[in-house]
Amino acid sequence: MNANNRFMNYTIANIRVSLPDACTGEHFTRALRPFLTLGAGPADLALEIVPRIPAEADYRELDIFEFPDADADCRFGTDAAGYLLEMTPRDGSAPARYRMAYGAAAARSDITPGHNPALFRFGVWILFNIAALPLGAVAFHSSVIRYRGRGVLFLGESGTGKSTHTRLWREHIPGAELLNDDSPIIRATDSEALVHGSPWSGKTPCYRNESCPIAAVVRLSQAPHNRIRRLRPIESIGALLPSAPPAFARDERLSDDTCGLLSRLIAQVPVYHLECLPDAAAAQLACRTVFNDATL
Repeated sequence: MNANNRFMNYTIANIRVSLPDACTGEHFTRALRPFLTLGAGPADLALEIVPRIPAEADYRELDIFEFPDADADCRFGTDAAGYLLEMTPRDGSAPARYRMAYGAAAARSDITPGHNPALFRFGVWILFNIAALPLGAVAFHSSVIRYRGRGVLFLGESGTGKSTHTRLWREHIPGAELLNDDSPIIRATDSEALVHGSPWSGKTPCYRNESCPIAAVVRLSQAPHNRIRRLRPIESIGALLPSAPPAFARDERLSDDTCGLLSRLIAQVPVYHLECLPDAAAAQLACRTVFNDATL
């Protein structure tokens, strides 16, 4: 990377992001294209590429986890200079690091074009969430259907059937469409709760720079029957928290911001638990409940 790199501006969930074009890689460039804005103002997040990013002496580990998309091991922590994400590929190649202070608009990375592009996609996802949380937004691990102008988020552990369930909506409920299949952005103020498409959509290429009000959030679990119930507020927090960025859970500021956002969300939006089979009846039951439509 050098000073002659082009920088491209994107608006993701109303948050302005400036990224070095040379680092994006083909897949991420394609995902970002719908979010491209020309002549954008000052960025809420601007990434600078630097030769090396060291940890400070007071570095404190917050989380260690695997990143299978790039066969890498990750460390996320904090020190006097801010938050530090380090991703080390298991093939012995050099780590890629990302650095950002809480509430800052500028971030740095020592990633190079030789790194796996997945390390760039995930690194920017972490930086985006650090920038977004103080602004009342966060990426949320879910699959989102838009129906009648409102969004329904389906949550669950990997393998639960989120993508299968939203596919059943699209196949059996006329007018239902996918907004994002892995990591939409939610925003919640005291007066509204919105879900936005994002450049992170997992294995399904659904990159829509669109948003809508949230009608409901539904946590899925597999069962030999179809049954749905609305959760109480304390249950709702427990159902939603696992879908927020897990690496943030052990940091007081990021955790407080996440809990505040989710509290505003459940004050305005019902949260349900759907025990279900992977069939059309499950999708129809959820739709009838959320939209109060007895015709389905």
